[in-house]
Amino acid sequence: MSKPTTGPFEKTAGWLDWYARPTKPRFKLPTGAVDAHCHVFGPGAEFPYAPERKYTPCDASKAQLFALREHLGFARNVVVQATCHGADNRALVDALQASGGKARGVATVKRSVTDNELQALHAAGVRGVRFNFVKRLVDFTPKDELMEIAARIHQLGWHVVIYFEAVDLPELWDFFTRLPTIVVVDHMGRPDVSKPVDGPEFALFLKFMHEHPNVWSKVSCPERLSVTGPKALDGEQNAYRDVVLFARQVVDSFPDRVLWGTDWPHPNLKDHMPDDGLLVDFIPHIAPTAELQKKLLVNNPMRLYWPEEK
Repeated sequence: MSKPTTGPFEKTAGWLDWYARPTKPRFKLPTGAVDAHCHVFGPGAEFPYAPERKYTPCDASKAQLFALREHLGFARNVVVQATCHGADNRALVDALQASGGKARGVATVKRSVTDNELQALHAAGVRGVRFNFVKRLVDFTPKDELMEIAARIHQLGWHVVIYFEAVDLPELWDFFTRLPTIVVVDHMGRPDVSKPVDGPEFALFLKFMHEHPNVWSKVSCPERLSVTGPKALDGEQNAYRDVVLFARQVVDSFPDRVLWGTDWPHPNLKDHMPDDGLLVDFIPHIAPTAELQKKLLVNNPMRLYWPEEK
């Protein structure tokens, strides 16, 4: 079922729309579970996409996001600003304000953002900013500008979310380790899972986390990393099995500094669009005990995004 884009926008050619009828997960989420990485797109007629965007998605509204949350069994969301909206956070803020306190946000801001604008974002529920270093998605922002933003949001108790690819970690290391905030890495820094889990590339990422206790990681988006894809193994529901060893090692090594999210509505996928119910069933493969599951899905995101309730 194709999802339209409203307003004067035409979807990027070949765009994969989000899965219309996700299955009900077999894995029962712990009470209070948080989907700690998801997005809203538009709707374009109400919240126009940024002129500088690298892609035009289908619309994916707050109502559709919240319906998915209920279907999967999550209690809360962390909505991350999508690059197609640039630094115009209106769609994000609208979703947070409509959530009844069940959502927090990660915004994108520029150096020109005023203190009053930051305070308004905080009041809406924003608790972090995202710095994107994936060159195919965004244009380069000078590191001095990003460092200035990080210093300002640190005063609000916010954190920085960083999105990069594994091959770029060596050149970004010095900048990342100077950030004054908690630093949350999207999707384990996108490791190449066709390489050995004990190889030098992933070892560098683990070293990054070992040496810097302010660094957290999302162990999400196996559909972006997998080569084997959403296939069963020996009759078992073990989708994206080539990602399991990588995510499991991060969860085992840093159980108090990991987060998980669906990444709905899954922007810029080229191979397949994942079933969000199947993604939830991936969780017990990377966090096999009830204790690890509660830390990953409840304790850690609550500590970071709703500290006033802990």
